[in-house]
Order: sequence, then structure tokens, then C-alpha cells
Amino acid sequence: MRRPLLLAAPLLAAALIAGHGAFAAQATQAPPKSNAPFDPRGFDGTWDRYPLPTDAQRDPTTVVAPPADIPPPPLKPQFKPDWEAKRKKIAEANARGEPIANDYTACRPDGMPTMMQAMFPMEVVTNKRQMTIIQEAYNQVRRIYFDETLPPIEDAEPGFWGHSSGHWEGDTLVVDTIGIKDYVMFRDVPHSANMRIHERMRMLDANHFENVVTVTDPEYLEKPWTWTWIYQRRPNYKMYEYVCEENHEFADPETGAQRMRIVPPKKD
Repeated sequence: MRRPLLLAAPLLAAALIAGHGAFAAQATQAPPKSNAPFDPRGFDGTWDRYPLPTDAQRDPTTVVAPPADIPPPPLKPQFKPDWEAKRKKIAEANARGEPIANDYTACRPDGMPTMMQAMFPMEVVTNKRQMTIIQEAYNQVRRIYFDETLPPIEDAEPGFWGHSSGHWEGDTLVVDTIGIKDYVMFRDVPHSANMRIHERMRMLDANHFENVVTVTDPEYLEKPWTWTWIYQRRPNYKMYEYVCEENHEFADPETGAQRMRIVPPKKD
């Protein structure tokens, strides 16, 4: 079973809401918060973002409080107008139903830090050497090596997920990531080779963990950009293969708008 292709908003939002209802039927509802003893380093398992767009209002005494909205990026004044203009252009195109082609149109994976927002469920596997995070969308695989010295910035070959090293501070996993390709951006925010992604992951209870993300970039940001993601355990969820091999979307060579090829059905 193959996941549907990701679309630009507002098609993306509609697809995600509808898609999660159809494809996550195998998953249980959000597990309740529990005061029972649990392994504070028990990250292994399958996780979904919390709360889901489809989650109804829940009693705050039985689940963890949802994270605050992600704040705007603290871009330096010389970069902020271009970013705001781009976001406005995207929003206006979406409102007209004429989305602009983006990385999803080109079948490019999210990369860091976007993959950690858990657009689709993700699986966490740990051993003594590393934590491996597998995001269902695009089969993205990220490896966090414990107690490993990161290479100098100039030697860190850029990639979608970069180079990650983690260490434990009590029961909090502290992770630093460098070496992200310059066109791999979160919320269209530009960055330099000196960008660093700092994460603090900790279990909130047996069924929820949080990830406090801080992005620093001396070239583009005035100050650190920080937000929190929370994940909920999906104990009965089975990860699926997601391969972007039949993408019918493309960028209009003249306008950059997202287009879709109409492919006739295959004959028996």
C-alpha cells in the first residue's frame, strides 16, 4: 500500500486530514496520559504528532497539554522582507487554488528539521550506539550517534538529514545537527552552512514525548528560533512503504505554478 503524494496547501491540508483518517484507521486513538511508572528513555516504538489535526478536544487532565504554535522565524532585517513576500505569495496562490510548485512537487524528502514534525507516523529504534528515526513519509531515515564528535562545519558534507550527535543529560537526549543542504528549508526560512539544530527530547509519560527544537544561524537569524513538538505513541501502527514514484505533479516551466498531468487508466 503506497501513501498518496503530498500536495501543496490547501490541497496538502485536505489530503493530510482525509488521509490520516483513512490510513491511520489501524492506529488507536491518542493514548491517555498515565502516572504509572515508565522507562524515561523508552523512546522505541511508533509515534505520531500530537495533537493530530483530526483530534477532537480532549480533557486536559487525561492528556498532555498541546505545544504552543511555532513562532515566526527571527530573521535579520535584511532577509525578513523577502521571506514575508514569499510566504504571502504562497498563501495567495493557495487561496486561489493555484499552488506554487515546491519540493514535494519534485518528490524531494523533507529533510531536517521538517521530518521531525511527523507529518506521517515515525518509528524510533535505539541501541547502545545510536537512535534511528524512520519517517514514513518518503522513507526518510535519520541516525543520531551517541557521544560522537561532530565534524567541523567545513567538513560536514551537506545532506537532507545532516550529521547528528546525541548525549544523555539525565533522561533527556540532547542532539546537535549540522550539515543541511541550503535548499532544504523549514517553512521557507533560508539558512547558511553554519546553521545548527539543537534538540532536547524527553519522555513526558509512557505514551508521549516532547522535542524542544532550537535553530541557530549567525548569518540569517537575529537570535535562536525555538519551538516544541510533541508525539503520541501508536502501539498498533504498522509502518508502510512510501515511495514517490508515480508523481503526476510538475512545475510549470514558465510560471512555476504546480500542475498535474492527467494519466489515463491502464488497460487490462
